[in-house]
Amino acid sequence: TDMANDVAELTKPEAGRATPDMHEVIVRALRYEAPGVLSLELAPTNGKLLPPFEPGAHVDLHLPGGIMRQYSLCGDPNDTSRYRVGIRSVSGGQSSQFVHRKLRPGEILKISTPRNNFPLIDADRYLFVAGGIGVTPLIPMMQAASARNKPWTLLYCNKRDADAPFLDEIRALGGNLSLHSSQAGTRLDVQQRLGPVEENTVVYCCGPEGLMTAVEEATAEWPADTVRFEWFTPRSRPADEVSGSFEVVCEQSGLTVTVPPEKTVLEALNDAGIPIPCSCQQGICGTCEVRVIDGEVDHRDSILSSSERAANQTMMTCVSRAKGARLVLDI
Repeated sequence: TDMANDVAELTKPEAGRATPDMHEVIVRALRYEAPGVLSLELAPTNGKLLPPFEPGAHVDLHLPGGIMRQYSLCGDPNDTSRYRVGIRSVSGGQSSQFVHRKLRPGEILKISTPRNNFPLIDADRYLFVAGGIGVTPLIPMMQAASARNKPWTLLYCNKRDADAPFLDEIRALGGNLSLHSSQAGTRLDVQQRLGPVEENTVVYCCGPEGLMTAVEEATAEWPADTVRFEWFTPRSRPADEVSGSFEVVCEQSGLTVTVPPEKTVLEALNDAGIPIPCSCQQGICGTCEVRVIDGEVDHRDSILSSSERAANQTMMTCVSRAKGARLVLDI
């Protein structure tokens, strides 16, 4: 997916902050994939190969005007002579409107080195759940599962079957495809289909928040870490969430920084001269993750699994805070 396709536009991190490695690419092709969906083929301008990536990875795509968005790589991980991303047109979305209305083959853009918060783990079988453009990070996973002779099923939800991006390509991969269309009256019954635990199966889900939340609730009895999500908009958080002051002890730097209620850990650390790499600043990309040495984290990201949160070993400094008065971080 594009990391979100329908959330507020993101701008470049402020000058002086660390940013992911950048690569210059040329738009080699734009392709119509479905109503309102284009795919971009991006090739390196220096004639070299692009960095390797694993299924589930995404990149930051930098567009003119300082706009930056995250998009899932939906091409073949074995072909690093080019990357492919899928972008859905969103009314009022600066990045998607620029791509659909103005971007042309031959234009030069910059992208980050791929990052992966949604890795494909080994399993006997896979159950993929996608809503619309949310299918993009799952395509390389389905390719990999087919290559490993692992059975897989895709529950693919769209308003109409004709709106489903990359449908012919997915059909050719040979898995079990189940189309669900609200217009055709075949909407997915999430509780009925995903409530019963399936042994030796891992679920991967990406799509609108409503679908993701329904899948999360339906799979509550599944074993830990067998249900995985890629959130492209920040998860909804309680309206009455409280954010008090606390201290962050920087173990490596020897500094103690106070984080006031109106600032994030990331902002407070940058203000104190401790640059932390960052990108989305919404808790959905993982760039600003740091290791936790001591203290309990109030996890507010959309990346870590429940077991990872319980382990309390890392935090996303752009959104997460301290539950107590003090955190000790490995920075």
